[in-house]
Amino acid sequence: MSTLPLLIGGEERPSASGELFETRDPATGEVIAELAAGGADDVAAAVGAARDAFDGGGDWWLPATRVRVLNRVAVLIREREDALADLESRDTGKPISQARADVAAAARYFEFYAGAADKLDGRSIPLGPGFVDYTIREPWGVCAVIIPWNYPLQIAGRSVAASLAAGNAVVLKPAREAPLTCVEIGRICLEAGVPAGWLNVLTGSGDAVGMPLVTHPKVNHVSFTGSAAVGTVIGEACARLIRPVVMELGGKSPNVVFSDADLDRAMPFLIRSIVQNAGQTCSAGARLLVHRTIHEALVERVAERMRSLRIGPGSEDPDLGPLISEEQRQGVLRLAGEAEADGARLVTGGRAPVEERLARGYFIEATLFDDVAPSAGIFQEEVFGPVLVAAAFDDEDEAVALANATEYGLVAAVWTNDLGRAHRVARRIRAGQVFVNTYGAGGGIELPFGGYGRSGHGRGKGLEGILEYSQVKNVCIAL
Repeated sequence: MSTLPLLIGGEERPSASGELFETRDPATGEVIAELAAGGADDVAAAVGAARDAFDGGGDWWLPATRVRVLNRVAVLIREREDALADLESRDTGKPISQARADVAAAARYFEFYAGAADKLDGRSIPLGPGFVDYTIREPWGVCAVIIPWNYPLQIAGRSVAASLAAGNAVVLKPAREAPLTCVEIGRICLEAGVPAGWLNVLTGSGDAVGMPLVTHPKVNHVSFTGSAAVGTVIGEACARLIRPVVMELGGKSPNVVFSDADLDRAMPFLIRSIVQNAGQTCSAGARLLVHRTIHEALVERVAERMRSLRIGPGSEDPDLGPLISEEQRQGVLRLAGEAEADGARLVTGGRAPVEERLARGYFIEATLFDDVAPSAGIFQEEVFGPVLVAAAFDDEDEAVALANATEYGLVAAVWTNDLGRAHRVARRIRAGQVFVNTYGAGGGIELPFGGYGRSGHGRGKGLEGILEYSQVKNVCIAL
């Protein structure tokens, strides 16, 4: 079993305390690796290294250098697809095909933001013949990037690549539950030519590493992806420090299916959007809102498909893998039990599978509830498991009202063959992304991603993502 160190100032080193923690395979509960458990002293060292690198500048200040190096990172990620996908699958539990898609997405993020690094230009503002006025975009300085355990490769890719491309130095803090591929990304970046100190990787707990990093006086910008509860704590800390923060905090996203929808086309998306990564996806399609005339038939069709899903460890490339931990599984089972007690009709699932070979893992069957009231907890709360809730609507206004009936607003999908309705409903739904007759197309690397309401603020992905990691300076010259 390997022991993975911290990455600080271009060097691999143990934590200052010498303490370690374990990461486990969610499919078996077995320990995969030991990692250095960082603390406040390690945060100080990493931020110091990032600050020194940023203040020292060097060739990394040249956009063309960043373009070449970040493209090299993308090449190395693709060359190591098999090893990275295997590591991601074992660490998170997700099916190996989904892990391979995450590797491809991570490479694409580095490639995409490499292409933007030398195009962060400003503009000229006409004030008349007595002045020359222009804007420039400048990096914030030292960026703290804190990512969750559900998509370590993808979220590290989009956050680290954008931040580095904009000219920032980065301290990356992966989730304690699934940190392995983030450590590898740090190593790959060093090998590709990212100079020492520009990317540092600290593993450990949120209390020991996360909050000391967020509140360190030499950190200039924070990016956080995770739960709304933790985001609230981080947001309050950044507000007290008057520190900019980008937050993507989750969702309760709806698939809105009208009576004229092409159901054969919709079905794979309706299923995949809730069982991908065992439903542990911020943008999971967790609510199924269906026109009453087709509601009963579509719910039964979805239930039938859920019952046929293959469940197993990620190495078998099943339809549905395990949850990340026993704690997460118990939380999902608790919410499912409360939903049934509150009157929601359990159509299928709602329990751990009975197969003996799955007994040691953190598995749960794909679960569908129908006749769920908008006020019910299961309709409102992010479950973060393969749990879908269904409700019926009678007209367009009611469909929009149900779609907007939660405090979240991350993603939504509208299924209809009426072009006018598609535009009307997309405009009225309060969500950062609205898809029509698809869901989460292509991983969305090029598409700005972020939420309304409780889903957070700021945008990742797309060109908007790199703009979050820079600030605008105006220069006005009197001639």
